[in-house]
Amino acid sequence: MQTTINAAGRLLDLSSPKIMGILNLTPDSFYDGGRYLGEEAYLEQVERMIGEGLDILDIGGASTKPGALAVSAEEELKRILGPLRRIRQEFPDLLISIDSYWAEVIEATAAEGIHLVNDISAGSIDPKLWSIVAKLGLSYVLMHMQGRPETMQDKPQYESVVLEVYDFFVERLGALRQLGVKDIILDLGYGFGKSLGQNYQLLAGGQAFRQLGLPILAGVSRKSMLYKLLDSQPQEVLPATTAAHIFALEEGARILRVHDVEAARQAIGVWQAYQEAKEELKIN
Repeated sequence: MQTTINAAGRLLDLSSPKIMGILNLTPDSFYDGGRYLGEEAYLEQVERMIGEGLDILDIGGASTKPGALAVSAEEELKRILGPLRRIRQEFPDLLISIDSYWAEVIEATAAEGIHLVNDISAGSIDPKLWSIVAKLGLSYVLMHMQGRPETMQDKPQYESVVLEVYDFFVERLGALRQLGVKDIILDLGYGFGKSLGQNYQLLAGGQAFRQLGLPILAGVSRKSMLYKLLDSQPQEVLPATTAAHIFALEEGARILRVHDVEAARQAIGVWQAYQEAKEELKIN
């Protein structure tokens, strides 16, 4: 499996798991919408996450929760460009990802020094995006989604969710590589056009995707696959998120995309100690 990603000239070593911390500069994200809109709030949150062990900051300017309506590239840039500049000033060494599917957003933020593109649409919404990613030499998170955020949870259908997501990646990887996108991370798309059971089938079948030879990102933090299962709320499922992170790591994930960096750091530490003990005991 590829263990080093070249992110716009910055090498990201994924031989050990890394933490991608979420910064939502949105009024309506499902968990923390509106919490970090002011300069003091978002700078304080970034500093906190760095102190807790953040490896990558993922900045988003549009909610992609089920039922969310699309936000224009212009509106996204109004929300994120100013904060991105301030964050780059305050934390110049920080590895930064932009969560967007608009080529215009990626081109504008690349001029400010971003490193990764986190695209929920796999290039299906803005056909110019992949060419921009290739031209700028950015790393790219390729995510599976059935449908679009507005409709993706309206009875998603699969004959075999693991096989169909796998085939989707094979098809899209071929197209990306033809365009010259070299450093790719896979995201199985938990919660994006999947039923509760299908999410857990993907979680349990994660080992299958290791055959593609690329790093896997797990985005399960506080999602409905946890709080609906437990008849709870996003604010109440940090313990369930930690459990899901352990399973994702066991199935091959090497990046955890999280709201709670310290909890993820602890989960990774426990998982690594467990792996080392298995190796010492020669347990498969």
